[in-house]
Amino acid sequence: MKALHEMGVAELAQAIADKKTSSAEATQHLLARAKQHQALGAYLSFNEEASLAQARAADERLAAGERTPLLGVPIAHKDIFVTRDFPSTAGSKMLEGYQSPFDATVVTKLAQAGAVSLGKLNCDEFAMGGSNQNSAYGPAHNPWDTTRVPGGSSGGTAVAVAARLLPAATGTDTGGSIRQPASFCGVTGIKPTYGRCSRYGMVAFASSLDQAGAMARSAADCATLLTAMAGPDIDRDSTSLEHPAEDYGRLLGKTWGEGREGATAAQPLKGLRIGLPKEFFGEGVAADVLAPVRAALTEYEKLGATLVEVSLPRTELAIPVYYIIAPAEASSNLSRFDGVKFGHRAAKYDDLLDMYKKSRSEAFGPEVQRRIMIGTYVLSHGYYDAYYLKAQQIRRLIAQDFQQAFTQCDLIAGPAAPTVAWAIGEKADDPVANYLADIFTLPGSLAGLPGMSVPAGFGGSGAGQGLPVGLQLMGNYLKEAELLQAAHAFQQATDWHTRAPAGF
Repeated sequence: MKALHEMGVAELAQAIADKKTSSAEATQHLLARAKQHQALGAYLSFNEEASLAQARAADERLAAGERTPLLGVPIAHKDIFVTRDFPSTAGSKMLEGYQSPFDATVVTKLAQAGAVSLGKLNCDEFAMGGSNQNSAYGPAHNPWDTTRVPGGSSGGTAVAVAARLLPAATGTDTGGSIRQPASFCGVTGIKPTYGRCSRYGMVAFASSLDQAGAMARSAADCATLLTAMAGPDIDRDSTSLEHPAEDYGRLLGKTWGEGREGATAAQPLKGLRIGLPKEFFGEGVAADVLAPVRAALTEYEKLGATLVEVSLPRTELAIPVYYIIAPAEASSNLSRFDGVKFGHRAAKYDDLLDMYKKSRSEAFGPEVQRRIMIGTYVLSHGYYDAYYLKAQQIRRLIAQDFQQAFTQCDLIAGPAAPTVAWAIGEKADDPVANYLADIFTLPGSLAGLPGMSVPAGFGGSGAGQGLPVGLQLMGNYLKEAELLQAAHAFQQATDWHTRAPAGF
């Protein structure tokens, strides 16, 4: 039998169900492994007593004859989801030590499905960043080369999955915060359609963009998590879609071409049209990223898919549009953290206004302060129409570009990021360079579309072994099943998703 940390979600669930191990034993093993590799900075907090209590409860459910795909499987949550059993900091000193009186809906749903929570995972402060260097508790380190960033904001999640500290974990994606770190760390990550998973209990950054998702080693394991996480939550989240939950894992058993003429076991994707936006393959994309992406697309052709050139002409506008809309919403959402209602309060102050100023200045990091200031500016009198309203209009046009493209194809593919992971500190003084790393993920986020990053090969050089490159797949609204099917077929034909960093 494989070592417990080498197993994915399905393998570990089966081993627990077959009584080759127990949930309690798996939980203890993965907690010990997480603490052994704390230098990676993946975890922010543990509660061993709570985790083992959940594991024992899962073992009791198994003993009573219950069987579900996640029952007894240890996972962890990005520290943007509030939890009763663990501190919830959103990677910020503003919420240091905060203990929520309730669990986020996503956390509750996964617990009901039988998953065991090992702890909370590192992230950029309030999910603002693409490198995990903005965490108030220090950066997470990419296990393929610990001098490199893991991407962000869900950097801790990507690191934990890539380093085999756990089989899967939750993340959130506002402008690429699942897909980009999944690409940098060589794991599989999915951001579902906006509203597919409840945002209740997610510490808000940009409410019209934030969406919960999952990272795991394979599309099949992502499907298992998403099945448990997704579904309507209308009473607590007004943006939740009234769309019934789907069993994505079961849908993987169907080929894309089932019922379509020409589909075979060797070519399960016969009839699938994959659109390649010409804007995703031009200048600005590193050669060592393009090469594995092109090779992955060739593999899709072998599986029966047809490649079609499409255009997303407003791709370059996604960055300025996002960095007007997201900071504007952040400015509003973070106004509650004032030292009175929530968060850190300065020890010394002269009056109420001075307390507000000192509390927020002391507790918010520089990137959060930068985005609050930008957001407040674009919402201010005289600038709202010129910036915020115009950005929302262009956002609608970006969404229309996708709908036009989907008249020519079923899925859209391209690089998840224009480069491999860069060195920690390399872009610390250049926020715009950090923002540019999300050029290929931002358009889909602005449109609210589902997207994935799938391990597709290696580029660059990280500790002599290369650095992961992710292939991004995007689908139309509520087409998560098709995305997962296409990713699963690719992973059945390749082994990139099974590669582990040296030493892990």
